[in-house]
Amino acid sequence: MKVAILCGGQGTRIRDVADDIPKPMIPVAGYPILWHIMKYYSLYGHKKFVLCLGHKGQVIKDFFLNYEAHTRDFTLSLGQAKRTVYHTAHDESDWEITLAETGASSMTGARVRRAGRYLEGEDNFLLTYGDGVGDVDIKRLVDFHLSHGRVMTVTGVRPPGRFGELMSDPSGRVTEFNEKPQATGGRISGGFFVCRKEIFDYLDAGDGLVFEQGPMRGLVKDGQMMVWEHDGFWQPMDTYRDYAYLNGLAAAGKAPWMKW
Repeated sequence: MKVAILCGGQGTRIRDVADDIPKPMIPVAGYPILWHIMKYYSLYGHKKFVLCLGHKGQVIKDFFLNYEAHTRDFTLSLGQAKRTVYHTAHDESDWEITLAETGASSMTGARVRRAGRYLEGEDNFLLTYGDGVGDVDIKRLVDFHLSHGRVMTVTGVRPPGRFGELMSDPSGRVTEFNEKPQATGGRISGGFFVCRKEIFDYLDAGDGLVFEQGPMRGLVKDGQMMVWEHDGFWQPMDTYRDYAYLNGLAAAGKAPWMKW
């Protein structure tokens, strides 16, 4: 399956870490958190990516356009016979990356809709945010999604209650979704979605379409959203504290998502 990653937000809560790059490019262990997310999906065989760009998207383009130089040792000969010889290799040579401009100020739903042209022909695709990592079992998540036949599966996790709360019945069908409640006793949306192509029936035009509001509530109303419960590690990078925590885990060799 292709993996669509939302990379266009302005990251206003983490500008004290880096104001000159988009949040997905903030480094963890020397590589952008976006790279960590892509690397994790690739471990499960999902190596075709659609990056939904927006705020400072050119920084992301530049990183991947110059990926060989960023990740390999090389010798450069200058002058008219300019030549570059690479001495080392990397494990990402089979990645396919589509960098899609989805609007400088577009909201999440609009970004997914505008990236749809690069997801045509896909009966199902993976969708996530470009600022969070976890040790979600992607294979089991996909198997669960394919087993129930509904339009979307969302990964339900149990971190702090500042995110969208998910309530579900015993079968896993989502019965209620509340965006960023003040207090929560249930699971919250951790992203790591799997979507059928019918998701685009819930996405109307306009920059202001927020995926986590109208579309997700519409899916709940129609009984078309299921939750995959994940009790393992999951952590977004919203603040400097999150940034320091993730880098600390990586430095100590205790990052649960770094399985490569």
